Amino acid sequence: MEYGETAKLFKALGDENRLRILSMLQSGERCACVLLEYIHLSQPTLSHHMKILCEAGLVTGRKEGKWVYYSLNRVRAGLAEQALKELFQEKEPIADDCHCQKERLPETD
Repeated sequence: MEYGETAKLFKALGDENRLRILSMLQSGERCACVLLEYIHLSQPTLSHHMKILCEAGLVTGRKEGKWVYYSLNRVRAGLAEQALKELFQEKEPIADDCHCQKERLPETD
């Protein structure tokens, strides 16, 4: 797991509106007009969130006329899911080289 790239993905996921957008895109491509209607955001605010999701690679967009149609990048979303699993799966314990307990000063009354 590359922590910088993983942090970028998780940062993009760290917003309630972006999670709603991703949830809507889970079932297929959506026009920005549909996202605006259901998520109740202004057009500039939606554009801001879509830019973050696109830069993280979680969403792709294609322009058709004056509207942009967005879809979930399932490969990239799968990488985010895998990174989360790896982060919390059990690993071999790391050696504890801490000597603070061994060198503790005697207690005084």
